[in-house]
Amino acid sequence: MLHRYIESALKDLPFAHRKMAFVSGPRQCGKTTLAKMLLEDRGRGTYYNWDETEFRRLWTKSPRFILQSGSADRSPESVPIVVLDEIHKAKKWKQALKGVYDTMDQPLDILVTGSARLSIYRKGSDSLMGRYYHFRLHPFTLAEIAGYPLLPPERLHSGILEDSGRGGKQNRTYLNALLKLGGFPEPFLAGEERRLNLWRRGRIEKVVREDLRDLSRIPELGHIEALVSLLPERVGSLFSRASLREELEVSFDTVRRWMQYLFELYYAFEIKPFTYRISRSLKREGKLYLWDYSEITDQAARFENLIAVHLLKACHYWTDTGEGLFELFYLRTKEKQEIDFLIVKDKKPWLPVEVKENDTNPSPNFKRFLPHLNCPLALQLINHPNYRSQHQIGETKLVVAGASQILPFFV
Repeated sequence: MLHRYIESALKDLPFAHRKMAFVSGPRQCGKTTLAKMLLEDRGRGTYYNWDETEFRRLWTKSPRFILQSGSADRSPESVPIVVLDEIHKAKKWKQALKGVYDTMDQPLDILVTGSARLSIYRKGSDSLMGRYYHFRLHPFTLAEIAGYPLLPPERLHSGILEDSGRGGKQNRTYLNALLKLGGFPEPFLAGEERRLNLWRRGRIEKVVREDLRDLSRIPELGHIEALVSLLPERVGSLFSRASLREELEVSFDTVRRWMQYLFELYYAFEIKPFTYRISRSLKREGKLYLWDYSEITDQAARFENLIAVHLLKACHYWTDTGEGLFELFYLRTKEKQEIDFLIVKDKKPWLPVEVKENDTNPSPNFKRFLPHLNCPLALQLINHPNYRSQHQIGETKLVVAGASQILPFFV
């Protein structure tokens, strides 16, 4: 079974410092499997799922019962781990969990997994502040599938420039599989398009009919399904809520509310333009991407979306593990000059990335943007396995290379 990339971070950060670990992410990205693997590796502890009737009854009666269940077979050599899967569906779960954590008189590791509400609760007052570390679990990406050791961000630039041993031929096979099947574990490991089609249909139905209903209690689920069907064709372009409003014949505020639900449920994500230092930059319009890019029929848009999820995964992992605040933006002026992505570290430009299907010529837009960014490295990723060239634009080294050569340096 493939070990997930955040396993060591969970052991080294929250569990090593007696904090709770919260893991959120898209439905079916492997959160439950990860939790059970950690439990099996630990050898002591208990797994609970909110969908189990007996657990709901016990939790409602007295959440502190998990302290007793976690203490079974306790030994000084091993601290038990208690997994609470989907506990965010319980009413006042934060307060109840705080009570459990604050009354522990012996070591006990607590792992909480879930999707939307684990992120939503952090927007308001957080009664659990200081008691947990939060991690976002992503689907598979090239580096994780190939099994490369994780590089800290300060070594990424030098690793790419030195081309240090991550460009194997097998990477192209992995990249083709990701482009064909997406990165979610079940369809990727199955390796069949028929299985992918069945899985995708079931996932969309569960996200809309179950998760969205639980999150919002809204009645317009049929309209949301129509909205979902319109999104794949908008990937990679400026995202207009106004055009969706016209097609769906609903108000602008309704479309905005529905899209926010889909963002919170990890169905889609939006990246915003980076405006600092960039004259005549766009200020508001974002670009839309899907967590499951296998839905996208246009091959160029699917390739760009694949790059987007790789970069976002790296940003989330580096941020969640304390390497700094990493955010993903894009660059675009009112004259439509654009660089597809910009990773920003601690509010400063760090790595611009342009995506082209086959064009090996450096994008002319680099000359427009790079002097204002002061980044030591820039990338142009193409869907070609064997090409690599290096250029100098001002103080910035620009590497144009196949995605299968460069993505293994990320997470």
